[in-house]
Amino acid sequence: MDVIIQGISAFRGNIFPGQQKMYQRLVRDGQHPQALIIACADSRVSPEHITQAGPGDLFVCRNAGNIVPPFSQQNGGVSSAIEYAVMALGVRDIVICGHSDCGAMKGLMTPEALVSMPNVAAWLRHSHAASQIVCEAYPADMDPKDHHRALALENVVVQLNNLRTHPSVAAGLAKGQLRLHGWFFEIETGAVLAYCGEEARFVTLDGTHDLPVAQASATRVAAPDIARPVVAAE
Repeated sequence: MDVIIQGISAFRGNIFPGQQKMYQRLVRDGQHPQALIIACADSRVSPEHITQAGPGDLFVCRNAGNIVPPFSQQNGGVSSAIEYAVMALGVRDIVICGHSDCGAMKGLMTPEALVSMPNVAAWLRHSHAASQIVCEAYPADMDPKDHHRALALENVVVQLNNLRTHPSVAAGLAKGQLRLHGWFFEIETGAVLAYCGEEARFVTLDGTHDLPVAQASATRVAAPDIARPVVAAE
């Protein structure tokens, strides 16, 4: 804790004075983040650091395994963060960010290690679909390292599907006001992979091509005849 306290002291004495006007503006004008990022709580994965974002740029929700439980009437921190970000803050982009060497995914691979952590085991049930996909759709003789990577990538896609069950997200997508993104941060290389919904695969973000999206912003109604404005007869 001594290092953390020293950091607070350095921020207050050396950094904050030069940024005080920015923080005062953020209080005066409120927050208008560009995106909601749902990331893993892993201490090595910082969305603000990876994106080089500043205060007020991102609305961040972190938990073990970058999990989004399917919508239910039971209140939860992730569900509340999603609802607030979409409906109160008006974010137009939501990112689910997984990463390499994820401890939560290791827990999925070795459930016996979670016997003494019942809450973690219960939480990871929201990722069981990813585990089933890897077990049935991938080679059975995969190397454990490849198995872990496949599981972490598939988990991002599964959580994107869970995200779509939230009413605020479903409505935002139907109105063409939201884009969904699936990212994967490789800790060892610094690379960020993005899930391309059209190609159903992850591609490396290199800054030279358009940003791949899991689901693009596009107006969609299932009953266009009802949604079309009625024109009065002349």
